[in-house]
Amino acid sequence: MAKVQNITEGPIYSTIFRLAWPVITSMLLEFALTVTDYFWVGFLGTPQQDAIMTSMIVSWTMFTTISIIVTGLTATVSRAIGAGNKEEASYLSRQGIQMAIGLGLIFSVLGINLAPVIMKFLKAGDNVIELGIPYLRIFFISLVLYYVIDGLGAIFRASGDTKSPTIAYATATIINIILDPLLIFGVGPFPKMGVTGAAVATFISVVICFLILLFMLFKGRLEFPLTGWYRLKPHLGTMLRIFKIGLPISLQNLTFVMVYWFIVQMVHQYGDAAGAAMGIGNRLESLSYLVAFGFSIASSTMVGQNLGAGKPDRAEKCAWGAVSIIIAETLTVSVLFLTIPSAIASIFTQDPQTQAIAKDYLMILGLSQVFMGIEIVLEGSFSGAGDTIPPMSVSIPGSILRLPIAYYLCFTVGLGINGIWWSLTITSVLKAIVLFFWFRRGLWKKKKV
Repeated sequence: MAKVQNITEGPIYSTIFRLAWPVITSMLLEFALTVTDYFWVGFLGTPQQDAIMTSMIVSWTMFTTISIIVTGLTATVSRAIGAGNKEEASYLSRQGIQMAIGLGLIFSVLGINLAPVIMKFLKAGDNVIELGIPYLRIFFISLVLYYVIDGLGAIFRASGDTKSPTIAYATATIINIILDPLLIFGVGPFPKMGVTGAAVATFISVVICFLILLFMLFKGRLEFPLTGWYRLKPHLGTMLRIFKIGLPISLQNLTFVMVYWFIVQMVHQYGDAAGAAMGIGNRLESLSYLVAFGFSIASSTMVGQNLGAGKPDRAEKCAWGAVSIIIAETLTVSVLFLTIPSAIASIFTQDPQTQAIAKDYLMILGLSQVFMGIEIVLEGSFSGAGDTIPPMSVSIPGSILRLPIAYYLCFTVGLGINGIWWSLTITSVLKAIVLFFWFRRGLWKKKKV
């Protein structure tokens, strides 16, 4: 049986890396998957790439609802473990799993039926809509598994075990990467499914990830039990406790993504090439985002456990340690985006128009990567403390501000499609600066959960 890892003592930086590297490994494999998806689909054509990009906005939206459970479980379970209360950690975890299954089923049924309406709302072309509908429906079929997988991952990570979920995610991702070209192009005995093949490959990998996590639980990788969750009577008060902590982060993420729904509409006014270029930029930017998320998880766990153990000063040192590390990583990505954007874009498309748009997108994104990293890690730090109002208060208006800025720069100033990219960079910088000074105030140290 694995031991719950108490991280309220010992060196800070080595502990950050110990918690972060498994998550980052998983995130980098996820990055490899998204890049592989887009790379192979690029051989099918620009509309196919645009279908993947448009569907990605919808999947982002669903993942924001999952963050209600993930954030709430991380904060409450890590506090319980830091206080040495494994029974409470077990109870909270089982209530969270029940929430995950319930919400997952609701959104899954809704999404399967509304897929055509969603694609039309995003103003995609007829070819893109036709390609995107089956892709979306397969995603929604697997959604309930995403909920449970992410809920279990949050429980493992809150206990200080970032390796177990990483093994599950990494195995499933590698299988997905292998299946992608086989199902997209119909290699050997596999059917040629095109864009739909990418969705089927992902569905298979999600099922495998779920089975691996179940096996780990059966083998006792957690020191507290999750068995019998289906016999446990749902407790509305406990679920509301988890919900209230996770809701602000979920709302800020939902606002962020819903803004993208309208950004995508604006991008589509410049054609399929613009949509494909946005997909290239989004996937490459995820290199910074996913690594930052790994350190965000590490910071969240360390802040939560140290506050639970009554060590607020150590919790603060852990948060700033994670920030300093992510600055170094995102600075490296910025240099690449600013110096060789054309070479990077040419890997994913041979269409000259798409390459030109993606080049400008990468250069403009390069100016905001460090700020995006700071924002993500500090959001995790606030979340670990259970103080999710500050990041919500910064993120929601910052995200909404992107729309008027984009419209003004595109159509009033006359920057064209680049006005959209500039709106993303400007607001990322502003959000990071405000969040930085808010976290320095230290009021999160007194938050009760």
